[in-house]
Parts: sequence; structure tokens; C-alpha cells
Amino acid sequence: MLNLTQRLILGCVLMVGLIAGLEAVTHNALAAAGQLPLASLFVAAAAVIAVVGVYLVLRPIRMLARDARRIAQGNPKHRVEWSSRDSFGVIAAELNRIAVRLGELRESEAGQRQMEYQLSDAVLQSIFEPIIVTDGKGHLLKVNQAATELLGEAATDRMALAKAPGGDKILSAIRDAVSMQKAVAAEDEASLLPLRIGTQERSYRLRTTPMRDSEGRLLGTVTTLEDVTRLQDIDRFKTQFISVASRKLRDPLLQLRRGLYALGQGFAGELLPLQAELVAAAGNESEKLDDLMGGLIEVAELDAGRRQFTLERLSPAQLLNEARDRFCDEAVQKRIRVEVAAYADLSFVQADKRAARTILDNLLSNAIRYTPPEGEILLGAEEIKEFVQFTVRDTGRGIEADRLGAIFDRMSSFSEKNSGLGLALVRRLVEQMGGQIAVESRLGHGSTFRFTLPVAVVNEVRYPVEEG
Repeated sequence: MLNLTQRLILGCVLMVGLIAGLEAVTHNALAAAGQLPLASLFVAAAAVIAVVGVYLVLRPIRMLARDARRIAQGNPKHRVEWSSRDSFGVIAAELNRIAVRLGELRESEAGQRQMEYQLSDAVLQSIFEPIIVTDGKGHLLKVNQAATELLGEAATDRMALAKAPGGDKILSAIRDAVSMQKAVAAEDEASLLPLRIGTQERSYRLRTTPMRDSEGRLLGTVTTLEDVTRLQDIDRFKTQFISVASRKLRDPLLQLRRGLYALGQGFAGELLPLQAELVAAAGNESEKLDDLMGGLIEVAELDAGRRQFTLERLSPAQLLNEARDRFCDEAVQKRIRVEVAAYADLSFVQADKRAARTILDNLLSNAIRYTPPEGEILLGAEEIKEFVQFTVRDTGRGIEADRLGAIFDRMSSFSEKNSGLGLALVRRLVEQMGGQIAVESRLGHGSTFRFTLPVAVVNEVRYPVEEG
């Protein structure tokens, strides 16, 4: 199938051929009549007419094609210059109109993109908390005004996080967010980032989120620094108040417990059955209150940094056996079987004995409290790389799924009978000694608490060798 240009060329060739044929007939006739000069002039005129006709037909087509190509190549400002009002003039006018529309569309898209960019930048700059936008390798792409105040002159340097104070924690959070493909928002105190602004020192909590396009490709990360300085001050004041109040209340509580014990033992005279029952109930409640005061004081000491840890080499199997022995009578009363599954030759752990005892006592007492009669509790330990993992598994009622996430928070108890400080204290003690704690549970299928403690480092002892 021939295109338009080829058809026009074919038509011109046919026209030239027709003119050539007519010219040949006319030339022969004039030559026979003795008019040879006139015949030659006629031939030349026919050739000129044929060439000019072909040129006048093909030239505007090529000009229009060239102008259309320039517009299509991304130059909407180009215009087709054509003054006649024939069909080619109509085509030229339509091409110019298309060029104008393309220019308007391009300007509107660019303007809209510019407005969107300005809007997003204004939103970013208006956020009070420092925002740091980086690529997947931690190179700075953009920061808001609050982050600029933190980073100072380094805010314009793509490698600022590698040099700025606290930048190592931010880079670590970025690597974690990229590798885990999800947001990183640690809540523990180890994740806090202390930074100095002028003469003031502020504390920030890192929250890093991966940034992706509509097709899921990684573009970088967005890190928000949440200022928790005021919250820390409030928490510190609360801790001090609890510590002071608990210590002030413990002495009167001790006198109350002594008085109830004396009454229960009959030192003030024989009690009637109802009186003895009331005194016994009051004694039990005062004992729970004393446990609560002890927990409050210990948590306050941890928060204030006054809790001193004496790290020593401890045997995991011995820790578990001692914990079972301490709760043997209580377990027998509830007809609960407590078993220990730990090899005696497990590596020693580096831990504070008092803290390890508190951890196991809290976990084992909870297990006994929520395990029904004829139930079982397993105390286990196994070595995993550079840690020893302890396990406390029971066959109790389990924990609701919606409570597992906050089970180690303060005042989060299994029931209204518990103070809610035990598991919070356990987590703090485990983390202070370099370990981690986790829980697995399904309602009706019991609970399993696991925590780790670091393996004790074996110090090499060199003995002097006598020569001779």
C-alpha cells in the first residue's frame, strides 16, 4: 500500500509521462512542417512545466511534515508559517492549534507539580518535630526547619548523619527499617536520642518509616524525632514521688502487720472465730500491700538508676531448682506439678542473683496463681549462641490476644487481684542485665514466658611456670 507521498510522486510521474507523450507528438508534427525551432522550444517549455508542477506539489507537503515533526518532538512554541487559505493552510492552522494546546497542557502540569511540591514542602516545614528524609543508604535528601536546628550547618551535607552527634542511632534505625521492610519505633529508654540545642539538652524518640512509590519501589526513609523531654521530666517526678511515698508508707505498714500478727497469735487475748477470720483476712491484704510497696520501691530505684547490680557467674539449673523449692509448698497445696528441665552443665550466666531470683519468683508465682489444680508448670533453660534462654510454661487459662502487647507495661495485670508491677519489673530487670523477654499465649492453652541472660565470660587464668 503506497503512502501519500508515494501516490503524489506516482501521479506526477504519470503527468510528466503524459506531457512527454504529447510533446513528442507535437514535436514530430512541427518538425514535419519545417518548424524545428518552435518544436524545440515547445519541448523545453513542457519539461519546465513538469518539473515546476512536481516541485509545487511536493514542497508544501514536506514543509508541513517537518513542522509537525518539530512540534511532536517537544517544541510546542514552534508555529507553521502558511499564509494561503487552501487545504494546506487549513492543515497548518490545525497544527498551530495543537501546538498551543500542548503548550497550555504542559504549563498546567508543570504548575500543578510546582504547587504540589510547594504544598508538601510547606507541610514538612510546618511540622514542629524534626523530620529527616534520607535515601536507603542514609544520605540526606531533605530536612525541615526543626531538623536543621538540630543538625546545624551539617544539614546541607548529604553525609551529615555519619558525622552528627547521635547520627549512628538514626542510621541504625534507617538500616533496620529498610531491612525489615516496616516502620521502626522503639519505645525503650535505650532508643532515646539525647541532643543539645544551644544550652538545652533534649531527648528524642526515633520513629523511622520506609518510603515507597506507587509500584512498591523503595525511595528512602522518613525519620521523625519525637521530643519526649517533658514526658521524661514528668516520669522522673512521678518516680521520685512514688519512691518517697512508698518508703514513708512502709514503716506504718510494718507496724500494722506486726499488730495483726500479734492479734492473730492471741497475744492480746483469745479471739472469737469471726474476729480471727477478720484478722487473718486483714493480714493477707497487708501482706499484698507490702509486696506492692516493695515492687514500687524497686521500680523507682531502677528508673532513678539507683539500683546497683552485682553481676556474678550463676548456674541456670541451680537458679531454676531454687525457684521450684521456694514455691514447692504453694504448688503442693494447689496440686500443681512443677518440673525443671535444664542440664546441669549449661554455661553459667552473668547476672545479679537478687534480680534473677526476683524474675523467676514473679514468673513462677503468676504461673501458680493462674494454673488450675492438677496442672503442670515447666521450668526450662537452654543455651542459644551467647545467651541462655529460660522458659516458664504453664497449663493455665492463658492470656487474651489483645492484652499480650501491653503485658509488660506498668499496671497491666492479669486480673484485678494483681498489682500489675510484677511483669513490668521483670522486663526492666532482664533488660538491665542485657537480656530480652517475650511471651506466647493462647486463651485456654496456657502461657509461655521466655527470657534470656548473657553467658558469663570465661576469664583465662595464666599460672606462672618455673624454669629449671
